[in-house]
Amino acid sequence: MVKKLKQILAVSNKKVLFVGIGNVLRRDDGIGVYIVNKIKNNKHISKLIVEVSLENYISKIQALSPDILVLVDCINFDKVPGYYNVLPIHDTKEFTMHSHNLSLKSISKFFTMPVFILGIQPGDIRVGERLTFSVEKAGNRIIELINTYSVNETNRMTIVKNI
Repeated sequence: MVKKLKQILAVSNKKVLFVGIGNVLRRDDGIGVYIVNKIKNNKHISKLIVEVSLENYISKIQALSPDILVLVDCINFDKVPGYYNVLPIHDTKEFTMHSHNLSLKSISKFFTMPVFILGIQPGDIRVGERLTFSVEKAGNRIIELINTYSVNETNRMTIVKNI
């Protein structure tokens, strides 16, 4: 879970764009937006909030030209709420989530850079604005990890295989 995210963050001289996806009015579906809102930008890390309309931001993402694209969204892994994992987009199932018009895998075909999904298992996606405790706790761990690597440039090194 954490290993792949650390590998992505450790790549030196690469720009990583985190894209927050989700519907903030459907509780845990908004976890991608929650996480990305709290990521700190620096010369290697940038962020973009797209909420439920990733397909409307394809040109913007291409114009930002990141070296690595990480889509942050809730994903049903059939695990406990708050479970998270980072997967290459080609390792995900071809499906359309309730808040997406096109599947993330289909949209990723528009990009030339490596695309990963940082997926968080939701607990409740009914209408409501608050995240569940376990999903918010996992989100805060992810935010802390990303921001720690973002700020601590000495942790950045070229160690990633398959990126």
